[in-house]
Amino acid sequence: MIGKDSILYSLRNLAHKKGRSFLTVFSILVGIATIFIFMSYGYGLYDYTNEIASSSSADKLLIMAKGGSITGSGAPFKLTDDDLKVIKRASGIYDSTGIYFSPVEVKRSGEKKYTNLIAYDPSIPLIMEMFNIGIEKGRELKSSDTKKVYAGHNYMIDGKIFNKGLEINDIIEVNDHKLKIIGFMESVGSSTDDAQLYIPNNYYEDLFPEEDSYSQIIASADMNNIEQAVENVERGLRKHRDVEKGKEDFFVQTFENMIESYTAAINIIIAFVILIALISVLVSAVNTANTMITSVLERYKEIGILKSIGARNSEVFEIFLFESAFLGFTAGILGVLLGWIATLVANMTLNSLGWGFLQPAYSILFPGDLFIYCILFAVITGAISGVIPAYRASRINTVDALRYE
Repeated sequence: MIGKDSILYSLRNLAHKKGRSFLTVFSILVGIATIFIFMSYGYGLYDYTNEIASSSSADKLLIMAKGGSITGSGAPFKLTDDDLKVIKRASGIYDSTGIYFSPVEVKRSGEKKYTNLIAYDPSIPLIMEMFNIGIEKGRELKSSDTKKVYAGHNYMIDGKIFNKGLEINDIIEVNDHKLKIIGFMESVGSSTDDAQLYIPNNYYEDLFPEEDSYSQIIASADMNNIEQAVENVERGLRKHRDVEKGKEDFFVQTFENMIESYTAAINIIIAFVILIALISVLVSAVNTANTMITSVLERYKEIGILKSIGARNSEVFEIFLFESAFLGFTAGILGVLLGWIATLVANMTLNSLGWGFLQPAYSILFPGDLFIYCILFAVITGAISGVIPAYRASRINTVDALRYE
């Protein structure tokens, strides 16, 4: 264990070489700050997906025609009412409903915006359950409602969609049709989702009589046999649409599959970014090692004097190892502080832009452990960088060192 005198000696030397020490610390803290930022947001996304996966969405299936998208049908193959009936009859399916999506133009007091219009059956609100959306203000939609609309959360806020936020019973024009707002949805945390509009399926079919295909079908299934329910739906649709297995013109996806795909994408992105940060830290480690080697060369005679007055090899080793570890510790503290400030600023910016679901998380196993892990990583990086220079310093011959000029 390094003694107090050795620690004070090391600190005085680092202070004496403060310019070089600062550059070494700076090179490490940049990598640590980068790792902290991306790990905090990465784990924040994991928390978000886990929260969704543990909600009432877990028993949902999503059926789409191949070539389609979530923002509109636009597919060479279609999902019709006949397909919906087949899905409802499948064993293990409790209920199912078709969903329409269309891009629309929205106008209010001379202002014009573009968003998505979503239509669903209010008597079977599976889309609300799937995406865990509730009503914040107003009454619920009814299947019989015409010229009525739900608006996303951001329509209430000044400057988010229109210059002046809207109120219940305000009128907006959707593709030149005047609709009355009867409710506002809870905030989803996404600027796109919080700008959407919702109407009943029946009224959507009146507005878009040419629409003959659902954008998607959502079904709720038996959680204990959800994979079997998927197979039953696929088998029924293959028979109804007269397609062979492996040549389906549709796909069925569980909500868990969607979460897994999302998580896999997050893993790849975060791993790539952390790899870049680790390369930065590796370069910093080389820089630290170079700093310590230079320090050994500059203090060659000084080391000889230390040994001549009784310093053991182990004590010399500990002095130089402590210096490199302390540089890593300082870089870790500053890097974590810089990363934490950056996440706070980024979080405020994302919230103002309507991306509130992107929240940083500072916990992996226990509260605040990300701070500790990043600092420990910086200390270990600094210590490893100083091992070889410290060993070389400890093996210097006393007589040769005293003669060194």
